[in-house]
Amino acid sequence: MGMKDRMDDRNMIRGRAGRRRLGRGVRRRITAMLACLVVMVAVMFSVVSIYAWIRERVKGDTAASGTDVLDVSIDADGNVVDADGNVVGVLSGSVGLSPEEVEVQVANARQQAASEVLEDIRTRLNDGDSVVEALRPLYPDDMIVYSGGQYHVVPIDYSLKQHGREDAGLNILETGEYQYLQDGQVISHKGIDVSEHQGDIDWNLVAQDGVEFAFIRAAYRGYGTGKLVEDANFDANVQGAQAAGIKVGAYIYSQAITEEEVVEEANLVLEKSAPYSLECPIVFDVEKVTESEGRMNAISIEERTRLAGLFCRTVESAGQRPMLYYNTEMGIMMLELGALEGYDKWFAAYREDFYYPYDFKIWQYSQSGRVQGIQTEVDLNISFAPFWEE
Repeated sequence: MGMKDRMDDRNMIRGRAGRRRLGRGVRRRITAMLACLVVMVAVMFSVVSIYAWIRERVKGDTAASGTDVLDVSIDADGNVVDADGNVVGVLSGSVGLSPEEVEVQVANARQQAASEVLEDIRTRLNDGDSVVEALRPLYPDDMIVYSGGQYHVVPIDYSLKQHGREDAGLNILETGEYQYLQDGQVISHKGIDVSEHQGDIDWNLVAQDGVEFAFIRAAYRGYGTGKLVEDANFDANVQGAQAAGIKVGAYIYSQAITEEEVVEEANLVLEKSAPYSLECPIVFDVEKVTESEGRMNAISIEERTRLAGLFCRTVESAGQRPMLYYNTEMGIMMLELGALEGYDKWFAAYREDFYYPYDFKIWQYSQSGRVQGIQTEVDLNISFAPFWEE
């Protein structure tokens, strides 16, 4: 999936939109953004540092009184007072100090904490981390997403189902393949997704390479023309994969902007899949086109969510199992996941950790994998259970 699915009748674009890694060419833009970002971080942590400093220096009087040290302030005499103005403690070393000297102590603590935070950010960037990776530790209850030319700090919605997977369970082999371990045992399953761009595939060799499931493109809609085009290799790929014992699902790259178009897409995939007994879901691939003004980019979050839901309901009504595919930006910024909670998710992110918190059954972790029997690069996936048995 990705830009190889994004064509119109003028050209074919290869690549992958919305899934780019930050490289050296982006560093200059990052530097400009950091100037503003550093100020914001410094202000936030200056406040936190004061509370942390108070917690360390308030003596036993506060513990004896049962007062929450975060619900206190400092008066002009250096006393720690609660919300009602009652003295509940003193700052260590503050007795005999003037209010001005107390302010100097607080200012020094604030500056030290801010310096430590900024130095940590500097170190992370110098070590090759992206801006998002450098800021993540500062926002444990938020997602940091780059979208629309800027960074967004979006609160995690804990009412949505979380996947609960731990980074410690991720095992990356020397080949670059991912596995997920539980109690020391591999519980993940290896998969790929392909289209006509992979050319002729030797599915027996693919199976010998450990691939257990494959999603095969049925069609795509041009992001410029809106033309719906069938994938030339769909039938050959489905037949070859199933003959080799690989579990198969189908997907369509959508650029639908109306109900009529999305129903047309669903019906086309259902029609092309009808001759086969697919073991895996039929997938609605919803992506943002970043290199061009993709037709789906312009519709609202509500409309995009409604169309995704309509696709899934159309597939369900035909007795098939639907699934949604998207990346971080789409999942956080461009869809209302609460309205789509009942559908299985296939998530794309080229990372080495589980930063994205919401539940998904399949993880597409690479767009440049190598598999026996396929001459080109191919997308690599893992599932965390044999979902075709559900």
